Amino acid sequence: MTIRILSAAVMLAAGASVAQAQQLAPSPTLDAIKARGNLECGVHLGLPGFSFANDKGEWSGLDVDYCKALAAAVLGDANKVKYTPTSVQQRWPILQSGQVDVLSRNSTITFSRNATLGLNFQGINFYEGQTFIVRKSANAKTAADLDGASVCVAAGSTEEKNAADWFRERNLKTTITNFQKNDDAIAAYDAGRCDAYTAGVGALAGQRAKLKTPEDHVILTQPISNDPQGPVTRWGDERWQLVVRWVLNGMIAAEALGVTSKNVDDMKANSKNSEVRRLLGAEGGFGAMMGLSNDWMYNAIKQVGNYGESFERTVGMGSNLKMERGQNQLWIKGGLLFTPPFQ
Repeated sequence: MTIRILSAAVMLAAGASVAQAQQLAPSPTLDAIKARGNLECGVHLGLPGFSFANDKGEWSGLDVDYCKALAAAVLGDANKVKYTPTSVQQRWPILQSGQVDVLSRNSTITFSRNATLGLNFQGINFYEGQTFIVRKSANAKTAADLDGASVCVAAGSTEEKNAADWFRERNLKTTITNFQKNDDAIAAYDAGRCDAYTAGVGALAGQRAKLKTPEDHVILTQPISNDPQGPVTRWGDERWQLVVRWVLNGMIAAEALGVTSKNVDDMKANSKNSEVRRLLGAEGGFGAMMGLSNDWMYNAIKQVGNYGESFERTVGMGSNLKMERGQNQLWIKGGLLFTPPFQ
């Protein structure tokens, strides 16, 4: 009798939780996306491996893949995305004004941004570390070898402040020259106006490809900062933030659970793993809790893939950048990438 009472109480509590979730305030952002039939996603002006448009106007990259996965989860179609390229200076006002629904643009999570810009970061999709690119002829091995050098950087970026702090704290004299756009800064470095250019190691891998003679330049291996990056939303509209956060979690969880774009149909139909079944909408009704169809993550994984698939083709060994997973490996494989459970 006691066991039956406890079971009934658990079922009632679970039912109440679902009902509570379904009674959350409507999402103006989600409603607007569904009404217009496309996701508005803010991306980089053009950074190979992360956000880059080819000569046909087709966008690709790690951050772009996230936009596609979000569109697949919300609208059932990964192609229903409008991309808005943003500079370092434009990205926050464009998001704050409502011109885009989400910013997926290699932007570092910082306290001051979270506290003062009216923005929320919805997880980490890339663990970045800032360093420098220099000419091989300079024979620089570490950042300390840049004492007396000039460094190009994008104005208003975390890299600008990180570099200034790092050299000042070590009493190293360096001239930092800022530019309105990353492309302007890397072009100035390429033209010989600076001895070095600084950015995240992932960004540098993409920017080096734009240089006249990429083989003449080397990326220093010593990082001077830890710069986690991820999708960004405006304050308010908690239901939309929930969707943005858990689509990213879903891509990471899918890799950890062994769900890929190739086996997702079989896993949905035959997996006995409860977390897999909840992730793919075979049980649990998780999509309905957010105002989505229950196959939200099935659509995202089927059309875009899990996090590992995305990383491999955009910045990893299957891409032109040939980046190691490193700290962007799953936590179960020694990296930092993890997600809360789908329970």
